[in-house]
Amino acid sequence: MAPQEGAAAAAGKGQPEAGAGSPRLFTWEEVALSNGQGRPAAARWLVIDRKVYDVSRFHKKHPGGSRVISGYAGQDATDAFTAFHLDKTLVRKYMKSLLIGELAPHEPSFEHSKNKLLVEDFRELRSTVEKLGLLKPNHLFFFLLFLHILLLEAAGWFVLWYFGISVTTFLISTVLLTLAQCQTNWLEHDLGHLSVFSSPKWNHIVHEFVMCHLKGLSANWWIRHHSQHHSKPNCFLKDPDLDIHPIPLSVGETPSMELGRQKKKYMPYNHQHQYFSFTLPPIVVPVFQAFSLYYVFKQKLWREIAWIVAYFVRFFVSFVPFFGVTGALGYLLLIKITDSIIFVWISQSSHIPMPIDYDKNLDWFSTQLQSTCNVHQSLFNDWLTGHLNFQIEHHLFPTMPRHNYWKVTPLVKSMCAKHGIEYQSKTLFTGFADILRSLKVYGEVWFKAYHQEQEACTLSRE
Repeated sequence: MAPQEGAAAAAGKGQPEAGAGSPRLFTWEEVALSNGQGRPAAARWLVIDRKVYDVSRFHKKHPGGSRVISGYAGQDATDAFTAFHLDKTLVRKYMKSLLIGELAPHEPSFEHSKNKLLVEDFRELRSTVEKLGLLKPNHLFFFLLFLHILLLEAAGWFVLWYFGISVTTFLISTVLLTLAQCQTNWLEHDLGHLSVFSSPKWNHIVHEFVMCHLKGLSANWWIRHHSQHHSKPNCFLKDPDLDIHPIPLSVGETPSMELGRQKKKYMPYNHQHQYFSFTLPPIVVPVFQAFSLYYVFKQKLWREIAWIVAYFVRFFVSFVPFFGVTGALGYLLLIKITDSIIFVWISQSSHIPMPIDYDKNLDWFSTQLQSTCNVHQSLFNDWLTGHLNFQIEHHLFPTMPRHNYWKVTPLVKSMCAKHGIEYQSKTLFTGFADILRSLKVYGEVWFKAYHQEQEACTLSRE
């Protein structure tokens, strides 16, 4: 029997019967075998606070998406569970039916015992963050953010209406509307991470309005996609942000080497640092727009469809009088492209330059520090990036309201220093330049592997 089949069989036997006495005990080795690999019906077990849960069926119903929870199959998901859920008491009630046992007493609480001190220190840091109230949102802060987005949108329309259409007013209006869309990106991001309201319900309701009606995108799709990214950032095959289509890029040294050895020449990856700027950044948001429309109709998300339709109606009612139907459509596309360019450069400056590899099953703190870096704090950087210049703090505490990132920074830096982990922070433009530098390195790795394989084949034929 294959390991996965044995784990699947054990999963069926491991389910405690009603009224059963002592729970079944597991070893980390048994849990690791149930990682969902090998075949679609393979068992998926994970550990939370030493309890072993069978999510083989539940992963398809998981509110955050199947891939989020499946990414931790065979692993310890304690810190990920803590990071993503606001109302843990409520969630644990639904987890009872998934419980199949617990770790044996001789098994360490974390799979990699050498990281025991780091894991314990981070959990103590998390406890300190909660005691200091750093996970509590300032509602006035977010109300003012929302208000300034509406003012930017209104000002973009007002300039054209009051001053008439000219090159100057067109450019001013475009800048204002693009900034409004960029700031909406960050606000919907806050809502999607449940960091604006204390209630998950209100975060979801307002997130749907902001994402669907102010951007015309699907909130449901975004949550599933982005939660996967946070779950396993920069982990090849688990982080959807690394699946960069329709423009193929080769990212990460190990994946680039493997791609080269496969001799699949989709693009001249050794030149990707040269074509990146005018290919991927302008199309990401327009592609998301098209995919969102496909997704909401396929999933029959009628409320989201209504909000998205209202978004398009509002836009065309506002700008058709200035540009006509065709011109308004072109103007919409222009704003989507400019919004996309800013969004990609800002979001990717903290990830693409960092190590990208297959999942190494590291602890939560190490995973986030290895895959993220910061941009220096300033009032301008904070505003332009929606405080995502604090990517490290955001990834460690995804539900933390952004206005508290700077407060936890000294604690995170202190922990990094204690454990000899680099805390990376750079200027905004250095972050942009590092995207191109890293793409150049990855492209060179691909090129070398590709041509070494080609030369090997030629020599073998000779």
